[in-house]
Amino acid sequence: MINREYYLEKIKRFCLMDDTFMSKVFEDKTCAELLLKIILQKELSVKEVTSQYSVKNLQGRSIRLDIFAVDKDNKYYNIEVQNESNEAVPKRARYNSSLIDANITDIGGKYDELPESYIIFITRHDVMKCGKPIYTIERTIKELGNVNFGDESHIIYVNGECKDQTEIGKLMQDFFCKNAEDMNYEVLAERVKYFKNEIGGVDIMCEILEEVKRESAEEAKRESAKEIALKMIMESDLPIEKIAEITSLTVDEVKALVDKKAV
Repeated sequence: MINREYYLEKIKRFCLMDDTFMSKVFEDKTCAELLLKIILQKELSVKEVTSQYSVKNLQGRSIRLDIFAVDKDNKYYNIEVQNESNEAVPKRARYNSSLIDANITDIGGKYDELPESYIIFITRHDVMKCGKPIYTIERTIKELGNVNFGDESHIIYVNGECKDQTEIGKLMQDFFCKNAEDMNYEVLAERVKYFKNEIGGVDIMCEILEEVKRESAEEAKRESAKEIALKMIMESDLPIEKIAEITSLTVDEVKALVDKKAV
Protein backbone atom coordinates (compact mmCIF):
# COMPACT_ATOMS: atom_id res chain seq x y z
CA MET A 1 0.00 0.00 0.00
CA ILE A 2 1.35 3.43 -0.99
CA ASN A 3 2.27 5.66 1.96
CA ARG A 4 0.64 8.73 0.41
CA GLU A 5 1.32 11.16 3.27
CA TYR A 6 5.03 10.32 3.23
CA TYR A 7 5.23 10.85 -0.52
CA LEU A 8 3.25 14.12 -0.37
CA GLU A 9 5.89 15.59 1.93
CA LYS A 10 8.61 14.35 -0.39
CA ILE A 11 6.92 15.86 -3.45
CA LYS A 12 6.64 19.25 -1.72
CA ARG A 13 10.44 19.33 -1.34
CA PHE A 14 11.11 18.40 -4.96
CA CYS A 15 12.69 20.81 -7.41
CA LEU A 16 13.95 20.28 -10.96
CA MET A 17 17.38 19.29 -9.63
CA ASP A 18 15.78 16.05 -8.40
CA ASP A 19 16.18 13.66 -11.34
CA THR A 20 12.95 11.76 -10.71
CA PHE A 21 10.90 14.97 -10.70
CA MET A 22 12.89 16.59 -13.51
CA SER A 23 12.30 13.57 -15.73
CA LYS A 24 8.51 13.89 -15.46
CA VAL A 25 8.49 17.64 -16.05
CA PHE A 26 10.70 17.52 -19.13
CA GLU A 27 9.11 14.52 -20.79
CA ASP A 28 6.70 17.19 -22.01
CA LYS A 29 7.90 18.31 -25.46
CA THR A 30 7.17 21.99 -24.85
CA CYS A 31 9.23 22.02 -21.65
CA ALA A 32 12.10 20.10 -23.26
CA GLU A 33 12.05 22.46 -26.23
CA LEU A 34 12.24 25.53 -24.01
CA LEU A 35 15.15 24.04 -22.07
CA LEU A 36 17.14 23.21 -25.21
CA LYS A 37 16.47 26.58 -26.85
CA ILE A 38 17.78 28.45 -23.82
CA ILE A 39 20.85 26.26 -23.34
CA LEU A 40 21.81 26.05 -27.03
CA GLN A 41 20.65 29.57 -27.92
CA LYS A 42 19.04 28.45 -31.14
CA GLU A 43 15.64 27.61 -32.54
CA LEU A 44 14.67 23.95 -32.71
CA SER A 45 11.57 21.81 -32.64
CA VAL A 46 11.42 18.68 -30.48
CA LYS A 47 9.89 15.69 -32.27
CA GLU A 48 9.88 13.24 -29.38
CA VAL A 49 11.11 13.04 -25.83
CA THR A 50 11.43 10.14 -23.39
CA SER A 51 12.21 10.19 -19.68
CA GLN A 52 14.24 7.49 -17.93
CA TYR A 53 15.34 6.17 -21.32
CA SER A 54 17.22 2.84 -21.12
CA VAL A 55 20.31 2.21 -23.24
CA LYS A 56 22.50 -0.90 -23.14
CA ASN A 57 26.25 -1.26 -23.16
CA LEU A 58 28.15 -4.04 -24.93
CA GLN A 59 27.69 -6.33 -21.91
CA GLY A 60 23.91 -5.97 -22.14
CA ARG A 61 23.57 -3.95 -18.95
CA SER A 62 21.29 -0.92 -19.06
CA ILE A 63 21.66 2.60 -17.78
CA ARG A 64 18.83 5.10 -17.59
CA LEU A 65 19.10 8.56 -19.07
CA ASP A 66 17.05 11.28 -17.35
CA ILE A 67 15.84 12.76 -20.63
CA PHE A 68 16.40 11.62 -24.20
CA ALA A 69 15.02 13.86 -26.94
CA VAL A 70 15.08 14.00 -30.73
CA ASP A 71 14.37 17.15 -32.73
CA LYS A 72 12.80 17.43 -36.20
CA ASP A 73 16.28 17.54 -37.76
CA ASN A 74 17.00 14.15 -36.11
CA LYS A 75 19.57 15.55 -33.69
CA TYR A 76 19.78 13.68 -30.39
CA TYR A 77 19.86 15.17 -26.88
CA ASN A 78 20.60 13.56 -23.53
CA ILE A 79 19.86 15.87 -20.59
CA GLU A 80 20.98 14.90 -17.08
CA VAL A 81 20.92 16.65 -13.70
CA GLN A 82 24.03 16.03 -11.60
CA ASN A 83 23.92 17.05 -7.95
CA GLU A 84 27.33 15.65 -7.05
CA SER A 85 30.44 16.89 -8.86
CA ASN A 86 31.95 13.40 -8.87
CA GLU A 87 28.94 12.20 -10.87
CA ALA A 88 29.60 14.78 -13.60
CA VAL A 89 33.15 13.75 -14.47
CA PRO A 90 34.22 14.08 -18.13
CA LYS A 91 34.40 10.33 -18.69
CA ARG A 92 30.77 9.93 -17.67
CA ALA A 93 29.78 12.39 -20.39
CA ARG A 94 31.99 10.46 -22.81
CA TYR A 95 30.37 7.17 -21.72
CA ASN A 96 26.84 8.51 -22.24
CA SER A 97 27.82 9.82 -25.65
CA SER A 98 29.30 6.48 -26.73
CA LEU A 99 26.27 4.52 -25.52
CA ILE A 100 23.88 6.75 -27.42
CA ASP A 101 25.96 6.43 -30.59
CA ALA A 102 26.03 2.63 -30.24
CA ASN A 103 22.28 2.39 -29.62
CA ILE A 104 21.08 4.66 -32.43
CA THR A 105 23.34 3.21 -35.11
CA ASP A 106 21.65 0.74 -37.46
CA ILE A 107 23.57 -2.44 -38.26
CA GLY A 108 25.29 -1.88 -41.59
CA GLY A 109 24.55 1.85 -41.50
CA LYS A 110 27.01 4.35 -42.90
CA TYR A 111 29.11 6.34 -40.44
CA ASP A 112 28.20 9.65 -42.07
CA GLU A 113 24.56 8.90 -41.24
CA LEU A 114 25.30 8.97 -37.50
CA PRO A 115 23.11 11.79 -36.08
CA GLU A 116 24.47 14.89 -34.36
CA SER A 117 24.28 14.46 -30.60
CA TYR A 118 24.37 16.58 -27.46
CA ILE A 119 25.15 15.39 -23.93
CA ILE A 120 23.96 18.08 -21.50
CA PHE A 121 24.84 17.96 -17.81
CA ILE A 122 23.03 20.45 -15.56
CA THR A 123 25.19 20.53 -12.44
CA ARG A 124 24.41 21.83 -8.96
CA HIS A 125 27.96 23.19 -8.64
CA ASP A 126 30.37 24.88 -11.04
CA VAL A 127 32.36 21.71 -11.76
CA MET A 128 34.78 23.56 -14.05
CA LYS A 129 35.30 26.26 -11.39
CA CYS A 130 35.70 29.06 -13.94
CA GLY A 131 32.52 31.03 -13.25
CA LYS A 132 30.97 30.52 -16.70
CA PRO A 133 27.24 29.76 -17.05
CA ILE A 134 27.86 27.18 -19.78
CA TYR A 135 30.86 25.12 -20.88
CA THR A 136 30.82 23.61 -24.39
CA ILE A 137 33.19 20.74 -25.15
CA GLU A 138 33.91 19.61 -28.70
CA ARG A 139 36.74 17.69 -30.37
CA THR A 140 39.26 19.87 -32.18
CA ILE A 141 42.40 19.31 -34.25
CA LYS A 142 45.31 20.64 -32.19
CA GLU A 143 47.83 20.90 -35.02
CA LEU A 144 45.45 23.03 -37.07
CA GLY A 145 44.92 25.63 -34.38
CA ASN A 146 42.06 23.82 -32.67
CA VAL A 147 39.90 23.65 -35.78
CA ASN A 148 36.66 21.78 -35.07
CA PHE A 149 36.98 18.06 -35.87
CA GLY A 150 33.40 17.97 -37.16
CA ASP A 151 32.21 14.69 -35.65
CA GLU A 152 29.02 16.50 -34.50
CA SER A 153 29.39 15.20 -30.95
CA HIS A 154 28.83 17.89 -28.32
CA ILE A 155 29.12 17.86 -24.52
CA ILE A 156 27.69 20.79 -22.55
CA TYR A 157 27.92 21.54 -18.84
CA VAL A 158 25.37 24.01 -17.44
CA ASN A 159 26.49 25.68 -14.21
CA GLY A 160 23.66 25.58 -11.66
CA GLU A 161 25.41 28.23 -9.55
CA CYS A 162 24.74 30.82 -12.27
CA LYS A 163 21.45 32.40 -11.21
CA ASP A 164 21.66 35.89 -12.73
CA GLN A 165 19.03 37.70 -14.80
CA THR A 166 20.06 36.22 -18.15
CA GLU A 167 17.88 33.57 -19.81
CA ILE A 168 20.11 30.77 -18.58
CA GLY A 169 20.38 32.35 -15.12
CA LYS A 170 16.59 32.51 -14.81
CA LEU A 171 16.36 28.90 -15.98
CA MET A 172 18.77 27.83 -13.25
CA GLN A 173 16.72 29.78 -10.70
CA ASP A 174 13.72 27.72 -11.81
CA PHE A 175 15.66 24.47 -11.40
CA PHE A 176 16.11 25.18 -7.69
CA CYS A 177 12.54 26.45 -7.01
CA LYS A 178 10.31 24.29 -4.85
CA ASN A 179 7.24 26.49 -5.47
CA ALA A 180 5.81 26.95 -8.96
CA GLU A 181 4.71 30.49 -8.05
CA ASP A 182 8.35 31.57 -7.73
CA MET A 183 9.43 30.34 -11.15
CA ASN A 184 10.35 32.56 -14.10
CA TYR A 185 9.16 30.45 -17.02
CA GLU A 186 5.41 29.91 -17.10
CA VAL A 187 5.52 26.70 -19.16
CA LEU A 188 7.76 25.09 -16.53
CA ALA A 189 5.75 26.53 -13.65
CA GLU A 190 2.52 25.02 -14.98
CA ARG A 191 4.09 21.61 -15.34
CA VAL A 192 5.61 21.77 -11.85
CA LYS A 193 2.27 22.91 -10.42
CA TYR A 194 0.54 19.92 -12.02
CA PHE A 195 2.82 17.37 -10.36
CA LYS A 196 2.92 19.15 -7.00
CA ASN A 197 -0.60 20.49 -6.52
CA GLU A 198 -3.10 18.74 -8.79
CA ILE A 199 -4.59 15.34 -7.92
CA GLY A 200 -3.75 13.65 -11.23
CA GLY A 201 -0.13 14.82 -11.19
CA VAL A 202 0.39 14.04 -7.52
CA ASP A 203 -1.00 10.52 -8.05
CA ILE A 204 1.51 9.98 -10.86
CA MET A 205 4.40 11.13 -8.68
CA CYS A 206 3.30 8.89 -5.79
CA GLU A 207 3.23 5.88 -8.11
CA ILE A 208 6.66 6.73 -9.51
CA LEU A 209 8.16 7.10 -6.03
CA GLU A 210 6.67 3.78 -4.99
CA GLU A 211 8.22 2.15 -8.07
CA VAL A 212 11.59 3.75 -7.29
CA LYS A 213 11.32 2.36 -3.75
CA ARG A 214 10.59 -1.15 -5.08
CA GLU A 215 13.45 -0.98 -7.57
CA SER A 216 15.86 0.21 -4.86
CA ALA A 217 14.83 -2.66 -2.60
CA GLU A 218 15.27 -5.13 -5.45
CA GLU A 219 18.69 -3.70 -6.32
CA ALA A 220 19.78 -3.93 -2.68
CA LYS A 221 18.59 -7.54 -2.60
CA ARG A 222 20.60 -8.37 -5.74
CA GLU A 223 23.73 -6.69 -4.41
CA SER A 224 23.40 -8.72 -1.21
CA ALA A 225 23.00 -11.89 -3.30
CA LYS A 226 26.16 -11.02 -5.24
CA GLU A 227 28.10 -10.59 -2.00
CA ILE A 228 26.92 -14.03 -0.83
CA ALA A 229 27.78 -15.57 -4.21
CA LEU A 230 31.25 -14.02 -4.16
CA LYS A 231 31.86 -15.45 -0.71
CA MET A 232 30.76 -18.88 -1.96
CA ILE A 233 33.12 -18.59 -4.93
CA MET A 234 36.03 -17.75 -2.65
CA GLU A 235 35.32 -20.26 0.13
CA SER A 236 33.75 -23.26 -1.56
CA ASP A 237 34.02 -25.54 -4.58
CA LEU A 238 30.36 -25.32 -5.48
CA PRO A 239 29.68 -25.24 -9.24
CA ILE A 240 28.52 -21.98 -10.78
CA GLU A 241 25.07 -23.38 -11.52
CA LYS A 242 24.54 -24.35 -7.86
CA ILE A 243 25.63 -20.91 -6.61
CA ALA A 244 23.22 -19.31 -9.07
CA GLU A 245 20.40 -21.53 -7.81
CA ILE A 246 21.10 -20.74 -4.13
CA THR A 247 21.41 -16.98 -4.61
CA SER A 248 18.70 -16.57 -7.30
CA LEU A 249 21.28 -14.92 -9.58
CA THR A 250 21.65 -15.88 -13.21
CA VAL A 251 24.50 -18.14 -14.28
CA ASP A 252 25.93 -15.24 -16.30
CA GLU A 253 25.93 -13.00 -13.21
CA VAL A 254 27.82 -15.60 -11.21
CA LYS A 255 30.28 -16.11 -14.09
CA ALA A 256 30.90 -12.34 -14.11
CA LEU A 257 31.74 -12.51 -10.39
CA VAL A 258 34.15 -15.37 -11.05
CA ASP A 259 35.84 -13.35 -13.79
CA LYS A 260 36.02 -10.32 -11.51
CA LYS A 261 37.67 -12.39 -8.77
CA ALA A 262 40.21 -13.69 -11.29
CA VAL A 263 41.36 -10.18 -12.28
